[in-house]
Amino acid sequence: MTSSPTPKRARTSPSSTSSSAPYKLHYWPTIPGRGEPIRLCFEATSTPYTDVTNTSPNNDTSTLQSLTSPHPPHPPSNPPHFAPPILQHGDLFLSQLPNILLYLGPRLGLVPPSSDDDDKTALYRINQLALTALDGFLNEPHDSHHPISISAFYSAQKPAAKSRANDYTSTRLPKFLSYFENVLRSEASGGGEWLYGGQLTYADLVLWQGLDGVAFAFPKAVGRLRGSGEWPRVWALYERVKGLERVRAYLGSERRLGYGEGIWRYYEELDED
Repeated sequence: MTSSPTPKRARTSPSSTSSSAPYKLHYWPTIPGRGEPIRLCFEATSTPYTDVTNTSPNNDTSTLQSLTSPHPPHPPSNPPHFAPPILQHGDLFLSQLPNILLYLGPRLGLVPPSSDDDDKTALYRINQLALTALDGFLNEPHDSHHPISISAFYSAQKPAAKSRANDYTSTRLPKFLSYFENVLRSEASGGGEWLYGGQLTYADLVLWQGLDGVAFAFPKAVGRLRGSGEWPRVWALYERVKGLERVRAYLGSERRLGYGEGIWRYYEELDED
């Protein structure tokens, strides 16, 4: 079992908004979805948080719905939210997954500390990697089963979904795997075990979740690609993250939600024949 690395927390000013407040995650209940990379950040760093809808009686979504209403019940300095996930940290309410990760990364020690307080480039380099992983392993898999309209049922767009899924598993997925294999071979990786700086960052957690979700959605295709041996560093990182003590404990707990509806869906007809 791999021990979880001790995160190096970024320094925050005592006057920083919400610096000591508890974290609350507002997201749809019962599915991993776009809330899962946020949960992984908390779990991998042993950071206490509340998964609001999943810990509410009967998975009540009334608070979530109020936060996505035109006039959400939070301090007016926060703009309205288009959709969850929403992170609540004291008086601060943030939406958009990449934005939330950008906020949490330095605070949870998931961005390497800089020796120069004026040098914040590591944060943006890690964000670049996370955004690419979100494109390749969250956004495009979702579009594979809803290629025409998000509001329409899958059953109404099956032929287009089949075509889109074929292109994803045969062309797009290998392209993203090759990109991250190249990242792990680069000097910026810091040794080839992690994506950046020689330590676990939130980009590694995003990539892990994306790979895990895609393996659920396209088990035959991913099995073939993994079995080819073409991307050994990517799959070694996958196993490395999975073996971290805190992540391993989380994956075996009731807090880890099962796949079903949402971004990563398994439709037999969309996987390889």
